[in-house]
Amino acid sequence: MRDSQPSVVVLGGINMDLVTVAERFPEAGETVVGSRFLTYPGGKGANQAVAAARMGAATAMVGKVGDDIFGPQLMEFMAASGVDVSRVGVEPGASSGIAVVNIDGAAQNRIIQVLGANTTCGQTEGEAVMQALQGASTLMLQLEVSVDLSLKVAQQAAALGKRVILDPGPVRPLPEEFYACCTIITPNETEAQALVGFPVTDVSSAAMAAEALLARGVEIAVMKLGAQGAYYATGQGGQHVPAIPVEAVDSVAAGDAFNGALAASLSSGDSLEAAMRLATAAGALAVTNFGAQDSMPLKEEADALLTRHGI
Repeated sequence: MRDSQPSVVVLGGINMDLVTVAERFPEAGETVVGSRFLTYPGGKGANQAVAAARMGAATAMVGKVGDDIFGPQLMEFMAASGVDVSRVGVEPGASSGIAVVNIDGAAQNRIIQVLGANTTCGQTEGEAVMQALQGASTLMLQLEVSVDLSLKVAQQAAALGKRVILDPGPVRPLPEEFYACCTIITPNETEAQALVGFPVTDVSSAAMAAEALLARGVEIAVMKLGAQGAYYATGQGGQHVPAIPVEAVDSVAAGDAFNGALAASLSSGDSLEAAMRLATAAGALAVTNFGAQDSMPLKEEADALLTRHGI
């Protein structure tokens, strides 16, 4: 656990991931024999907190776990990764959040979440976020806790001039007033389509989606495109960042690695261009390992990958 003032504050979900690996996904009513079963600490908020901490940012997590066997494990893993968990509460009588993750032979995943204690985050967590943000530069949000709570703290953080990074996943209805609070929004293809109402499948459609999000008041729109890399746009134009070729085994939490690296890089004073390069490297490294938080790379690993590819 860190004792220093954080530079990155994360409000979001904390889950235990229950992972099955099989050559293919079952059809309705079918049983497929898998090859592996694993349990990993996860949750988009916790993943991004771990990712930012491993990228060198002093990071504080705000959220809740249940009073079950998973709660202490989830707290311990975040703390061991350098995350300040002093603002993570325990909800009596509630289960911790879980995610049942199925992975196929192409390293694609399908996920069912039960949010559990994450849904009980409220005023106490909002106050904890604002206290932690006093000396921080960046607030990271996702949609695994109440959208109303996330919107409220986003509005407060934006009013204080803090950088607000929203990962709009899992897909949920997003109030129009949320966009104006976002310094950066980082949807993947599925999330982008839900936001803009048309398919986002390549760089061209990503550019169109980014323009649509900018028009709603976002300062920077970042489209995460998986194997196609990422695209980002500001009012001054857009840029495609190609993916770095790696041997993928598990795409779970690659977007969280990307977001954590982006936040850490920007909070350290790096340019948006440099932060996007580091985020792309972090996302690439994450897919080379199984698990969520376990697959979040260290900054030196991402730097080394960029160097090897002359980026």
